[in-house]
Amino acid sequence: MKIALIIFGSLLAFASIGSAIAKLKKVPDVMASMESVGVKPSQVPALAFLEIAGGLGVIAGIWSPALGLLASACLVLYFVGAVVSHISKKHGPADFGAALGILIIAVVTTVLQLQR
Repeated sequence: MKIALIIFGSLLAFASIGSAIAKLKKVPDVMASMESVGVKPSQVPALAFLEIAGGLGVIAGIWSPALGLLASACLVLYFVGAVVSHISKKHGPADFGAALGILIIAVVTTVLQLQR
């Protein structure tokens, strides 16, 4: 179980921090996707910060189970919000596939954290 948690936690940290870096670098596809759900450019750094904090919290969760659980659960909420935002705009799965993928990884990580 611990090996699975390390694998999924690492994937989650990598994905969330990578997503944040894409936002901070203002990757055109990412910015267009954010704009399509109504995110203002001034809000992007705050969202990126939340993803970075979550990713670092998941990494720190290797040594602090409570922090790891909190961080992964918060990332679940963050990516549920992202997916729901896209669905509310009637976007197809191709438009929010990355967010959905990270959401699934976050859910698995959170479940593994709970079984720790």
